[in-house]
Amino acid sequence: MIFREVEDRDLIAKARRGDVEAFNLLVSRWEKRVFNYLLRLLANREDALDVTQDVFLKAYQNLSKLDDAARFAGWLFRIAHNEAFSLLRRKRPESELPLELKPAETGRLLPLELSLAVESALKRLNEDQREAVLLKVYQGFKFDEIAEILDCPVSTVKSRVYTALELLKTVLAPSVIRGEL
Repeated sequence: MIFREVEDRDLIAKARRGDVEAFNLLVSRWEKRVFNYLLRLLANREDALDVTQDVFLKAYQNLSKLDDAARFAGWLFRIAHNEAFSLLRRKRPESELPLELKPAETGRLLPLELSLAVESALKRLNEDQREAVLLKVYQGFKFDEIAEILDCPVSTVKSRVYTALELLKTVLAPSVIRGEL
């Protein structure tokens, strides 16, 4: 058992008994991960900040409904998923032009260019694929945990992740490999 998981269980038990400081400590431990997940999902800093606050408010209000404290991370990210997609449904942009990036003359991207290229490539994935990749690669969840967060079968999660990774590989492959240079 991971040490942090044991500590989280203790904090959850204390928070359920009304210890606000214990919940604040949980927030400080998880808010950066939740925010980063939401930022990549929503692609807007202000929206990600607002939704992060909403996530922790809902988590606090519904902490008594959490059946197993060991599943806190998945439960918290499920709340984040629901809140993010509620916002996306309300805002649904009419059209979004993808950012096209060309590699430097050498065929290699500089770190900033690479970061922008990855962000651009992630935007080319559909919402389901992007979210599965974010949860797997950026948040480090296991397939069964992602399935719980997304409320879908593990096989669906695996399919989304592997298909998305293949698409990302194609988009992010250096131009030299694709024969463009």
